[in-house]
Amino acid sequence: MNLPLFRCAAYAALLLCVWSCSGSEQKASREARPAPVEAVAAKAADVPVTVKAVGNVEPMATVAVKPQVAGAIVAQLVQDGARVRKGDVLFRIDPRPFELSIRESQAKLERDKALLFKAEEDLKRYTTLKTKDVVAQGQYDETFAQAKTLEGTIKLNQATLDRAKLDLEYAEVRAPIAGRVGSVLLTTGNVVKANEATACVINQISPIYIAFSVPERYLPAIMARMKQGGLEIAAAPPGVSDAGAVTAPIVSVDNAVDVKTGTIRLKAEAPNADHSLWPGQFLRVGLTIETRQNAVVIPTRAVMDGVSGPYVYVVADGKAEARKIVPGPIVDDETVIDKGLAPGEMVVTDGQVRLAPGARAEIKTPAAPGGKGEAKPAEAKPVDGQPDGPKPAEAKPTGAKPAGDGAKS
Repeated sequence: MNLPLFRCAAYAALLLCVWSCSGSEQKASREARPAPVEAVAAKAADVPVTVKAVGNVEPMATVAVKPQVAGAIVAQLVQDGARVRKGDVLFRIDPRPFELSIRESQAKLERDKALLFKAEEDLKRYTTLKTKDVVAQGQYDETFAQAKTLEGTIKLNQATLDRAKLDLEYAEVRAPIAGRVGSVLLTTGNVVKANEATACVINQISPIYIAFSVPERYLPAIMARMKQGGLEIAAAPPGVSDAGAVTAPIVSVDNAVDVKTGTIRLKAEAPNADHSLWPGQFLRVGLTIETRQNAVVIPTRAVMDGVSGPYVYVVADGKAEARKIVPGPIVDDETVIDKGLAPGEMVVTDGQVRLAPGARAEIKTPAAPGGKGEAKPAEAKPVDGQPDGPKPAEAKPTGAKPAGDGAKS
């Protein structure tokens, strides 16, 4: 037997055995190592349920001002963008033709009144003579008809005079409402026809409407609150914080749901005394329709989507459980959980991709800026009021799926 060759073979077999055992131990160590995750305790809180929408500012009233009589504009008394009160004179149309019409109608009226007086006197005389059979019946009838005709003519002349006076009033084009004038479209020297050309447009902006639409599923809650005493919105234009939002009560709910969008249109009325809101402006609108009492709330980033529906990872006794939930409304960056969680249960907010149902997990303390996170046992009890950690880079948004659809009800 070749002894050196035998010793070399035995030594190689021993090394192979040692290497194999070491690799198995390292693999077992890796498999047994718990996955580090971040988690927070589900909390109970009173949560206002606020519907967010995009609103549009609308004027309370819009009037296109048109001259109501024909003539030449002799004075423009309003400028672009001016604020006007109801009854302010905006334009003057040459009044001379209307003054002449008034004098002409007045003269005709006086003439016909004189003729009527004579006809009535003749009728009285003929009535006396008729009783004595001195005047013919035909002559009496003619005088009677003449008097009645003149009575009608006087009424017609009076109406013509009133119309001429009204035309003279219309020669001063006045603001029908209070508000803000847009661009002035007619100037001095233009000859206009009655009720044709628009001189300017006035928008009433104090008070003013805020119109917006919400999904139809909120309609029952909105109508219930309206019956109890009404609802208010908080609205703010872009660039203005919620602290500077305008509050306004809802004054109308549309009478039909838009079948194309599945939304219902609402209107709120804001005083707008400072004219901070402008027609056509877009606003962020918040409508609080209810307050959930003692609702279970978790960070929205903890909610995942699986084949069987929404779920969260709950860590208990060092193990991760994929728990199916029924999520409610989302308020800011938190989600109300209608079913599936209890206050105090630890839900994973970061590191879900490293978990599978039943996998071991340890909760790590969120890292401070510039520092490192420190791991802690998963079974440690959470401190009441523990703040949520910052959103880690590896956290997956709603829509990620677990390794295997093993969520439990």
